[in-house]
Amino acid sequence: MSTPETGMAERYQRARGLFDHGEFQAAAHELSALVDASALEPPLHGTTELRLLLARSYYHSAQLSRAERVTRAILVDDPDEAYANLLLGRTLQRQGRAAEARPHLAMAELLGGYGDEGRLPEPELDPDGRDAS
Repeated sequence: MSTPETGMAERYQRARGLFDHGEFQAAAHELSALVDASALEPPLHGTTELRLLLARSYYHSAQLSRAERVTRAILVDDPDEAYANLLLGRTLQRQGRAAEARPHLAMAELLGGYGDEGRLPEPELDPDGRDAS
């Protein structure tokens, strides 16, 4: 017999498998339903991991506005979540919003040691020393 927790766990494993096989849109669809279900029937632990995987699925399937929305919501609940800061920074970069990305990438580096993979190149400065980007 399947309990609600078992059903959610099985659905999560299926979504994780889709993600691991590069089927990011299908994973996002499944994970979005799981996030919605967890709001109605909260799991025994937090949903940060679930929501991070959803945001990653959106990011990898180029659904950048959705990835941004989910990562911002995670950071409202847990502003010290290093990977969410990294993912938000990378999402903003892909949208051409480098200036908005910088503080999130810096926070990811500070909190989680995401060093070079999270670091933006130094901004180009105009002749007056201001950020030209």
